[in-house]
Amino acid sequence: MTRIPILFEDGEALVIDKPAGLPIERPRAGGASLEDHLEELKMGFQRVPVPVHRIDTDTSGCLLLARNPKALKRFAAAFEARQVEKVYLGVLSGEIAEDAGTIELSLAKISSAEKGWRMIAAKKGKPAITHWRKLASRNGLTLVEFRPETGRTHQIRVHAQHGLGHALYGDPVYGAGTAEAPHTMLHARALTIAREGKAPISAVAPLPASFIALGFGDDDLGA
Repeated sequence: MTRIPILFEDGEALVIDKPAGLPIERPRAGGASLEDHLEELKMGFQRVPVPVHRIDTDTSGCLLLARNPKALKRFAAAFEARQVEKVYLGVLSGEIAEDAGTIELSLAKISSAEKGWRMIAAKKGKPAITHWRKLASRNGLTLVEFRPETGRTHQIRVHAQHGLGHALYGDPVYGAGTAEAPHTMLHARALTIAREGKAPISAVAPLPASFIALGFGDDDLGA
């Protein structure tokens, strides 16, 4: 079993670099999940750490885990109050002319027997705000930095499709999907949470190999 890289750790928190393709919860059909690694991630503590938030199975990068119930409650409240700074990197399946902006599109969930469930842009949905900045374009693809202000399900994926005019590369739900992309190209790059009386939790996940294989590198990330 592959070891999960640890980006930050102290007595109440862990931030791991979750690999793309690893679900946080056990799939109904069975198979590998983050649950297989929780015992290993105890690292001498009595309790297994608990994920504070969710990122998609395909999404790699920063995932915060709490080591005890008090920390879990406090961190969850910080996410709810939008006090967590999150930075994502995504590869769009096309090129864009603009350099930066903010997308404000409310989101709602729909489902059908044929396609299952998905999120859509809907005026009567829940408010969703994403700030974005173009980092680089290469081979018809665009590397974009996303800073979501809200944390709706599939927010960046839908905002990329509707707000920027291109789905994330490899996205099988909101885009065309492609055999050339091993997964939806979205990476949770950085996570920062301020704490009262303590240094903030701060972690940065390195650029994954799947992004590098598309020609993007650390030099594209800038300051």
